[in-house]
Amino acid sequence: MSDTDFDIPKALSGTGGWLDDRFHGARGFRIFLLRKVYPDHWSFLLGEIALYSFVILLLTGTFLSLFFVPSTTQVIYHGSYVKLSGIRMSEAYQSTLNISFDVRGGLLIRQIHHWAADLFMASLTIHMLRVFFTGAYRKPREVNWLIGIVLFSLGLIEGLFGYSLPDDQLSGAGLRIFEGVLQGIPIVGTYLAYFLFGGPFPGHDIVPRMYIIHVLLIPGILLALITAHIFIMFHQKHTQMPGKGVTERNVIGQPSYPYFAAKTGSWFFFIFAATALLSTFATINPIWLYGPYTPVAISSASQPDWYMGILEGALRMMPAWEINFLGHTLSLSVLIPFAVPLTVILGGATFWPFFEQWATGDKSYHHINDRPRNAPVRTGVGIATVVFYGILWAEGANDVIADQLQIPLYTVTWIARIAIIIAPPIAFFVTRRVCLGLQRKDRGELLHGYETGIIRQLPNGERRAVLEAKKVPAMLPAPGSEDENGVPAPASRGAIGWSRGVANRAFAETVAVEADGHGNGHGPEGAGEEHAAVGSAGAPAQLPSGDGTDEDPGSS
Repeated sequence: MSDTDFDIPKALSGTGGWLDDRFHGARGFRIFLLRKVYPDHWSFLLGEIALYSFVILLLTGTFLSLFFVPSTTQVIYHGSYVKLSGIRMSEAYQSTLNISFDVRGGLLIRQIHHWAADLFMASLTIHMLRVFFTGAYRKPREVNWLIGIVLFSLGLIEGLFGYSLPDDQLSGAGLRIFEGVLQGIPIVGTYLAYFLFGGPFPGHDIVPRMYIIHVLLIPGILLALITAHIFIMFHQKHTQMPGKGVTERNVIGQPSYPYFAAKTGSWFFFIFAATALLSTFATINPIWLYGPYTPVAISSASQPDWYMGILEGALRMMPAWEINFLGHTLSLSVLIPFAVPLTVILGGATFWPFFEQWATGDKSYHHINDRPRNAPVRTGVGIATVVFYGILWAEGANDVIADQLQIPLYTVTWIARIAIIIAPPIAFFVTRRVCLGLQRKDRGELLHGYETGIIRQLPNGERRAVLEAKKVPAMLPAPGSEDENGVPAPASRGAIGWSRGVANRAFAETVAVEADGHGNGHGPEGAGEEHAAVGSAGAPAQLPSGDGTDEDPGSS
């Protein structure tokens, strides 16, 4: 492909020529940006939903910051919402009411902002699940995976502070819980709470401080991390799904211009339209119904935004346990719900790529995604984590569940306490067996095809390429293995060697595809075999912009 393959529209040539005369970037722009190839698979749009939701958050948040007053100074409300006329409230709550009822388009922008925040966290969660289940976090993308985890963690804090700013009854109750969680941290908890709130709860400093953190600090960090995430992805190139002509050294898809530019631009407007439609017809966070925050009021059926539901559920599920240690009282009923779910989910996700690399001994580059069925242990662990998360999330609304199902509240709580222990292991076992069963189905399809009664000759091998795209980790020495002289293998010595051997056997479990079709799939049979790569199935289709491949000779 030559540098003259692209016909730049006249509308861009003038501006581009002016910039190139001064910055000399046209050649790099044409070669590295306009020619960049993107895989054409629907799952890659999940990350774009998170990106464009963040853009919507920045735009709407800028508008809201022009009218919001981050102050807890008490005033008497005399605005358009007559049901609260004459009620004492904070300036923060009053300004939020004014945005909702007196600023033209204010309520719509407020709701777009809130819906976009929920959509950002939802798309980020599903995007991370896609990356996990397909193994797209493996070398060389571990750093980008860690950036994603930090983005998710910061999103939790940003969302908490965002819906706490209006100082309504619901957000005030959430802040009270947040202060209790901070105080439950041993040794430093009381200092953290005093520093953030500026004194006893609720104080007068928490709303202004949250405003600065929510509007300036965390968005700046998020913007920097998202930019780094995109640039690293651009440099390392996309992973891609197995298919015909797909190898570890190319990318099959469509170029940045004009195909991807048009698609991603229209995708942004579609996401914006979806959030605007939701904001028009589905009310979210109607703070005028909750009233201003007062410590003496209480409400039922109150829950935070969905992404904070796991922490709410953990608090509701945990028994009232306390212990005294070295003269200090440890509130386990607060500390455990705060530390355990985040450690299991976020801590486990942080160390998983390195644990998998250690267990499999696989240090090669990976640019082709796994099918989830071909990694039974990884998929089982992911589903078990989803079940763990889901139980905690549902328990965050245990009062609503009890009311709707007409069962005692404590019965719901005890069901959740039992399910959180037994349901994740069951989910892991069932998922693992399902994955092996699907592998057997693939093996049968490879060896025998479909019995349709119709004889056809198909021109491409796309389906076969997908089925054959199964790489099995190499087998390491088994725990306690010895050579012919009775000397234990160095890698299998000690507790660490034994643990690594067991983990390696688990990751290498597969259903082998043998020439005679025999194999039971109950163990790592054939796990040492290197199954056929998909690069030989055929050449990529000719694309308008060139050959449709993005070569990466530095990868192996």
